[in-house]
Amino acid sequence: MGGSTFGRYLALRRAELGWTQSRLAAEVRRSEDWMSSVERDVQQVKDLVLLRRLAEVLGCGFEELAELPQPAAGRVRVRARGPRGGRAASVAPASTAPAGGGTVEGEGRRRPFETVAAAALFVPLPPRRAADAVHADPEHPGGVAGWPLAGLEDLLLYGAVRWPAGEREPGREMVAEDLLRSRQEFGAARYDALAAALPGRIAVAGAVGPAEERARALARLYNLAARLCIKLGDNGLVAVTADRALTAARAGGDPLVTAEARRMVSSAWRRQGSLVRATDIVVRAAEELLGETTVPEPDRLATRADLYATAAYTAAKNGDRAYAHALIREAADSAAAAGRASGLVDGVRGVVLHELSVHYELGDAGRAVEVAAGVDPAALPSAERRARYFIDLARAFDQWDKPERCHQALLAAEEAAPQEIRRGVVRDLTAGLLRHDRRVPGVRDLAVRAGVPGV
Repeated sequence: MGGSTFGRYLALRRAELGWTQSRLAAEVRRSEDWMSSVERDVQQVKDLVLLRRLAEVLGCGFEELAELPQPAAGRVRVRARGPRGGRAASVAPASTAPAGGGTVEGEGRRRPFETVAAAALFVPLPPRRAADAVHADPEHPGGVAGWPLAGLEDLLLYGAVRWPAGEREPGREMVAEDLLRSRQEFGAARYDALAAALPGRIAVAGAVGPAEERARALARLYNLAARLCIKLGDNGLVAVTADRALTAARAGGDPLVTAEARRMVSSAWRRQGSLVRATDIVVRAAEELLGETTVPEPDRLATRADLYATAAYTAAKNGDRAYAHALIREAADSAAAAGRASGLVDGVRGVVLHELSVHYELGDAGRAVEVAAGVDPAALPSAERRARYFIDLARAFDQWDKPERCHQALLAAEEAAPQEIRRGVVRDLTAGLLRHDRRVPGVRDLAVRAGVPGV
């Protein structure tokens, strides 16, 4: 490795293996843009868990890899290993725990995870029958069989669907009820019911009321449809539904609905790998919303917090550490200001969930777990939010090479919202846990329920 930089060595070793940048990025669970920045010696890799993963997949020595010069920071110092030789001090979170918390796995400090209010969830759940498993749908690699996206696809491609004969005549009251029910189903993580009902609800919304009113209702429903498609992992439908949402929102003239539609469009660009453009879309939306004085201040600030939080997550996926941290601080400030303006404090919780994801994407697993320790999942406003919290926590424990904790977090996510177990991210995490099958009892049953291929 003499004379080589960290990035040039990775590129050389990857070429020797015959891998593309996309393949190496997938092996370490990062974006292709991030990998490109690393190989061009623009992006640092300071997290030791990530360094070990790179060394493992490239088949090279960890110490030699860590000693290669990196941009700005020079060299990554290898610190003393813990008792089990797996975790470096630089990755560890603060050693705080409440009274009564104990040490874990023989390590000499308490885990901040023990401060999580819902720790009672983190016990093995009763095994489920294999018949309850849901398997991947080959026509939708990121989605699952049994979730009726075909109806939404037909609506988008071929136009309006018919509502059943005998139903009451659609009117404004029905549209309002449909919007409320759709939000409730998404919040309750009842994705199957929402996917089945959305085509008919969109058809009704497009047929009732004056043009601007119809456009606003359609935009809200298409925004929910885009979020649903994100959950199901259908990137093609994310792009189409986000575009429909933005078109309808502009026709409807509601600044908040338009801002949310732009956030969905940003998500579509991000999922297609255009991370810089995706970040810019939501940052510009947040800046422009500041001038919308017709919108009540608390609502404007809360929406700006959501936009900045999404931008921070996208910047983190792109490996832009400084920008991601600045954006998540801006999101937190906007959420806090919204709380002060409205007398509420609830908005900050959503930003904290994004902060957890930001630290994970930047490779700071210990910091992600530390942030999670300050969240009471029972206080989160919906099953979808609670499941997202536990899944992000599972990703952090996986990155930190703590398979037992990762498994427990996934079980808690399943308990909070059983349909979340069908998502691609859970399948990927569970497939990785199968390497520790003997060490983590019950992981094979979880893999069957998640629909991991070949189990």
